[in-house]
Amino acid sequence: MKKFAEIHTLGCRLNIADSALLTARLERAGYEVCRPGEGASPDLIVVNSCAVTAEASAKSRRLIRRLRREHPGAQIVVTGCAAQLAPDSFLAAGADLALPNAGKTSIPDGIYAPGDVPETQGVFSEGALSEFPFRSRAFIKIQEGCNNFCSYCIVPYVRGRERSRALEEVLADCRKAAAAGFPEIVLTGVNTCAYRDGGTDLAGLIRLLCDIPGSFRLRLSSTEPRMDNFAMIDAMAGGGEKVCRFLHLSLQYGCDRILERMNRRYTCAEYRDFVLEARKKLPGVHVGTDIIVGFPGETDEDFAQCMAFVREMAFANIHIFSYSPRPGTPAAEMPGRPDPALVKERFKALEALGAESAESFARSQLGKEVRVIFERSEKGLLRGWSDNYLGFAVPDRMFPTGKIVSFTAKEEFLEKESCAE
Repeated sequence: MKKFAEIHTLGCRLNIADSALLTARLERAGYEVCRPGEGASPDLIVVNSCAVTAEASAKSRRLIRRLRREHPGAQIVVTGCAAQLAPDSFLAAGADLALPNAGKTSIPDGIYAPGDVPETQGVFSEGALSEFPFRSRAFIKIQEGCNNFCSYCIVPYVRGRERSRALEEVLADCRKAAAAGFPEIVLTGVNTCAYRDGGTDLAGLIRLLCDIPGSFRLRLSSTEPRMDNFAMIDAMAGGGEKVCRFLHLSLQYGCDRILERMNRRYTCAEYRDFVLEARKKLPGVHVGTDIIVGFPGETDEDFAQCMAFVREMAFANIHIFSYSPRPGTPAAEMPGRPDPALVKERFKALEALGAESAESFARSQLGKEVRVIFERSEKGLLRGWSDNYLGFAVPDRMFPTGKIVSFTAKEEFLEKESCAE
């Protein structure tokens, strides 16, 4: 009898990549992986959870409760960062099994030797190549773990220390995606800039991937603004149209005093230099960022400096988060958290600045040639994204879907939401 499975993915692009590897393992074990909520009633449900904020963990638990009500006879396995952090809470919510991140490779076999979060640094293999039955982009995992230990961040405690996926396996996964016709390959990890297998770092990996034949483009997911990583910019520039003009550089705050409290390893001046170099060598590059407001000790002067720096950087998009204390991190014990009403006010001020900045970037691209992949047709319009991450909508059948096409950006084609993405 055929077995059916669903995978529910929450959180980051790395979780998406992990779920693609889970899909491959499930299919190898004889399961038919169905889109969640469609197809036959699942025998197995895997929830790939997120713990980046307290709300993300709560959302994962709510999903478990709903799935248990809807599928009382299914085996529910929860894995991912939230399961790593608090497995018992998911068992109480209705999961049959809670596996940490290191246990993902045991699904569906169920053979897992419990242990601590991996501390070993070096090179690892997934033993599988990714499958993407329901996606128009291929998210390829190249790296795991983080050594930065930012004072607010739980990720090193749930993902372990930095380690890189074996070069030949990464190349094989990307070749497979290109041969399957995926027009975009997204490289992802916890700290992708830390990639290294032997003498091949991230810059070297980009160069090797650009040599793979096929009509596809490479996109880097969120990267740390490491000041020793200018070679990455050179590799991106050298890749020409094969590499997306896109950098999501997580600033986290625009004031050196708070960056130091966060244990971020750069200054605003160093961050500025990195962005200016990227813009010089990658004209039209989309530079996005993350900002945390309400961090312990944040003063009016700190926030004013942050606003000024964010305005100067003219980001193409800003993801804004209110500080969420994660038990077990140094910041959770820091005094001086701003009043919630003040945090909300600061959040709104940054949000307005971000919308203004995003619109300015979008308009700066009007009249220029953009390279877009149209992914879907809705209500007579084709919708898709440019390599520098602007949304466009054109009349249906104007271009093929799933292919890289070039045209001149016009205001009537620009998606309004792309100014706030």
